[in-house]
Amino acid sequence: MTSLRHAIDSAAALLAAAGIDSARWDAEQLAAHLAGAERGLLALLDHAPGDEFFEQYREAVTARSRRVPLQHLTGTVSFGPVELRVGPGVFIPRPETEAMLEWATAQPLPQRALIVDLCTGSGALAVALARHRPAARIIGVDDSEAALEYARTNTKGSNVELIRADIATPALLPELDRQVDLVIANPPYVPDNATVEPEVAQHDPQHAVFGGPDGMAVIAHIVRLAGRWLGPGGLLAVEHDDTTSRLTVEFVSTTGLFENIVAHKDLAGRPRFVTAGRRETS
Repeated sequence: MTSLRHAIDSAAALLAAAGIDSARWDAEQLAAHLAGAERGLLALLDHAPGDEFFEQYREAVTARSRRVPLQHLTGTVSFGPVELRVGPGVFIPRPETEAMLEWATAQPLPQRALIVDLCTGSGALAVALARHRPAARIIGVDDSEAALEYARTNTKGSNVELIRADIATPALLPELDRQVDLVIANPPYVPDNATVEPEVAQHDPQHAVFGGPDGMAVIAHIVRLAGRWLGPGGLLAVEHDDTTSRLTVEFVSTTGLFENIVAHKDLAGRPRFVTAGRRETS
């Protein structure tokens, strides 16, 4: 196994030189993926990888050094309690969003709650919530057919329904009016002029990343839909850029439809999402 350790060491050095902060982790993850083993068990492999493995490993490491996302190379990403299929054409869920997922799973919703995940992308939030609430009705909405192809794979066999729709459409899904218990969303929210990592700039769908000049364009549609869809006491949770927490709170407040508006931080301590409850009346 000495040659495998050497290959991983060399790969980690190459990735670090390419500016990848998680170089060692990525080098080990790629090796584990190609070896069909868990990362922590690489040292316990009962056979030495052959020439084919090392050739594939060199190709994968070279691609990662060019800032192809790790998840595009492995084809999967872990999000909360689930593993999702991802790749070109769909936004890769980030660990930062798990803070909002944790908040959502802690809420005392009805057993057969109706939950809508807007801008569902790969279906990350919808699938994770379905795992936690198997009796709920969960609807994932996205306007990207490419993203929904991944979501269909990820939601197969679950209690998640998928709808292709543009959330900016007037009077979208009127049958949901005052029926929903939770609207949750991780929308495009990066301000248009923001600098992002090469993995995002070159590989994430721009439509799923950028949210207008101040990052608030899609969030505004989500808040308006939540105001119409949520029943009295229903809950809203929406992720935002770490520079727009105040703007998000203000927009939710100025609708006059919500109370208990709270700004939350992610696991790294950065402002990340806002929650609110639908007022009983209005």
